[in-house]
Amino acid sequence: MDGRPLSVLIVDDTPENIDVLSAMLDGLGCELMVANQGERALELAARRRPDLILLDVMMPGMDGFEVCRRLKADMALAEIPVVFVTARTDDIATGFAMGGSDYITKPLHAEEVRARVRHQVERLVLLRELRELNRSLEDRVRERTAELTLANRQLRIEINERRYMQDRLNYLATHDFVTRQFNRGALDAHVSELLAAVQRDGREAAFLLLDIDQFRLVNESCGCIAGDELLRQFAELVAGCLDPHDFLARLGGDQFGVVAGGLSTAQATALAGRIQAQVSAYEFPWEERRFPLSVTLAVVPLTRDIVSFEQLMLLADECAYHAKRSGRGTLRVHGATPHAPSAAGTPADAGRESTNWALTLFDALQQHHFRIHAQRIVPLQAPADRRPAPLRLETLVRLWDPQRQRLLLPGQFIGPAVRFHLVTDIDRWMVRQVIELLGQVPDRHAAIGQVAVNLSAVSVRDTTLPAQVADWLTAHRVPGKLLCFEITETEAIVNLDAASQFMQQLRDLGCRFALDDFGSGFASFSTLRRLPFDAIKIDGVFVRDMDTDEVHAGMVRSMTEMARLLDRPVVAEWVESEQVAGQLRELGVTWGQGHAFHQPEELTAERLRAWTAT
Repeated sequence: MDGRPLSVLIVDDTPENIDVLSAMLDGLGCELMVANQGERALELAARRRPDLILLDVMMPGMDGFEVCRRLKADMALAEIPVVFVTARTDDIATGFAMGGSDYITKPLHAEEVRARVRHQVERLVLLRELRELNRSLEDRVRERTAELTLANRQLRIEINERRYMQDRLNYLATHDFVTRQFNRGALDAHVSELLAAVQRDGREAAFLLLDIDQFRLVNESCGCIAGDELLRQFAELVAGCLDPHDFLARLGGDQFGVVAGGLSTAQATALAGRIQAQVSAYEFPWEERRFPLSVTLAVVPLTRDIVSFEQLMLLADECAYHAKRSGRGTLRVHGATPHAPSAAGTPADAGRESTNWALTLFDALQQHHFRIHAQRIVPLQAPADRRPAPLRLETLVRLWDPQRQRLLLPGQFIGPAVRFHLVTDIDRWMVRQVIELLGQVPDRHAAIGQVAVNLSAVSVRDTTLPAQVADWLTAHRVPGKLLCFEITETEAIVNLDAASQFMQQLRDLGCRFALDDFGSGFASFSTLRRLPFDAIKIDGVFVRDMDTDEVHAGMVRSMTEMARLLDRPVVAEWVESEQVAGQLRELGVTWGQGHAFHQPEELTAERLRAWTAT
């Protein structure tokens, strides 16, 4: 760039953001200018003519979009590239519409900021070289008109160089610099042309929105370099499933889009299934770890009702949202019922903690750091035949922290497990380990009433889990009647049809179900009658202090009466005193669970034998 340093104007109303961006650009040899409001930015741009503007969107008074609009309206300033800095993904499309050249997302990452600035620098260099070459070519043509024979060969060389730079400039404008695939702008143009063809002649086509389920796990636990490499490898996997005329683009973050022209909805769905299978069969390697991959897919047929790229993206985003609610690795077609999964599957301090949790949970699943504890559930009513009641247990998951040499309770790690899409893997581990333990004591099965295992909301929506449970029961020769799955009230009634179907499949194996934490949600009498629960567990929040809180005692009484009308046995949790246990006996509560009866202990085959021997 003619020897002078790149001049960059940073526009942000927050001094801290200006300091952070300035520090990130340190070392690039940039001459920095700053403005803390839109009017000041326009004044500096007109006087100093910066090479690049990093423009914050949200500012008091004149926001970033208005600043960009005025810049582009000024012929002297219109060619200055503007890179928007925003925390809102909704701002990205608006920024491009206002004439922005690129965007940087908040929170800021130094690698991304420097990469995007270098990208703009390369673009500026090419533009200036192209202009200089054009001027040079025009001068030479005039000077050498009389020497056409000798000049023609040189002109062909120079024209090829010009074409190369024009092609390179066009490539940079239409491709994502991380994956080398088309970018959102190129996708917009392609889809708009295709929608016009659909309107004219009813051509068949479909749009696929792809979302990498494990991207956040890899990006936050292993760093942005690993995240970029995952994006590149994922793009190659998807491209290998496509035909040459299909169009693949990265939309931003961990989202990709595929436009499949000439395909019916059924054919597009089959293509989506092939992509899922290809991704699920691959493991992303990074620093001696291998991360299994899955992709959530939304398929939107292109019809005459869709008239713009923005409308298509809204439909695809909505479809993907519902697919994610059904669990990772899910395929959903817009306007149709969801398909089953194709695979067997803030503050700065908080961000660092999430990164640690991601690797901790991933390693725990790989290296078997989880432990199973159990708490006995005891009868509160004397049996008529005076015989000892069969053993009843609730299993409780614990996480062994090898660094601190201590056990962690679920309240510390279940939240991050849900956030990183690992809670279903933990549920599967628990169910399989419990079945294996029961398989080690076949001679004690007759003395075991049931062993309860908690299931998360995501697992309840996992249509592949019942078949796996059936395989594990068969492999370890364990009767299904020994298992009782506990589902919380809220999770059970979010989707009654899905929950009912899931429960019935496991009940066909002999398994039973308990409604956990009853009273904490909003289940109605009619709702409870629709779901095949074998028992009701009252939320311990109401049980623990019912001897001193009359309101809680009244709620326990009413819930016990509801269970009696439904002819379901009741289990009371968090029984911590003999006085509370006595009140529960008087109410007719069947079972009690809590520290008043038993402190949770690690569950082993030897302990099962000991408990069933007493």
